[in-house]
Amino acid sequence: MKLYDCATAPSPRRVRIFLAEKGLALPRVEVDLRAGEHLRAPFRELNPHCTVPVLEVDGTALCSTAAIWRYLEEICPEPPLLGRSALEKARIADLQWRIESEGFAAVAEWLRNAAPGMKDRALTGPRDYAQIPQLAERGRKRAEQFLHWLETQAASAAPYLCGEQYSVADIDALVCIDFARRLHLELPPEAGATRRWYALAASRPSASA
Repeated sequence: MKLYDCATAPSPRRVRIFLAEKGLALPRVEVDLRAGEHLRAPFRELNPHCTVPVLEVDGTALCSTAAIWRYLEEICPEPPLLGRSALEKARIADLQWRIESEGFAAVAEWLRNAAPGMKDRALTGPRDYAQIPQLAERGRKRAEQFLHWLETQAASAAPYLCGEQYSVADIDALVCIDFARRLHLELPPEAGATRRWYALAASRPSASA
C-alpha cells in the first residue's frame, strides 16, 4: 500500500488521522498541489480526478476518503472508527455525511472562490472553472451556519459526537473546524459545548497527524 498525500490539504489529513488511530504506518508520496503536480502525469494517470488523497493497493487506486476509510476498516477493524453495530454504523455515517456536505463543502466553496491562488480552480478536478465571488460569500455564510449547527450536536456529545466511541464523525468535525480557521472563521462565542468537545478530540495524539 502507498498513500499519495499533501501535508497542507484537509482531506489527506482525514486519512492520516484515521491511520494514526489504527496504529498503521504507510509509505507516503507527497503531492505538491501548489505546483500543480496533481494535474500532470504520472499522478493524473493514477487518479484522473486529480485529487488527493489516493491509496494505491495492489495496482488499484482508491481515490476518495470514504473508500480509503472503508478499506482500512476492513483490513484493520480495531479500533472501529466506522461503528460496530448496524445502527451505530448508520448513525456515524449519517453525521459524517452531514459534516462533509454542509461543513467541508461550505468552507471549500468559500476558499476556492475567494483565494487568489485558486484563480480558475474554483472546483477540484482536471478542468478549470472560474471563481464566482457570490459563491465565496455563500460559502462563508454556509460555513457560519454549519458551526452554529455543530454546537447542537456537541451539546449531546457523550463524550464524542456519536457517543463513547471516537469515530470518523469526530475526525471530520475536527478537520473542518481547523480548515475554517484558515479563513479566520472561529467557533461562535456561545459554542461552549463545541469547544469542550474540540479540546477532547484535539488532545488525541492522532490530531497532530
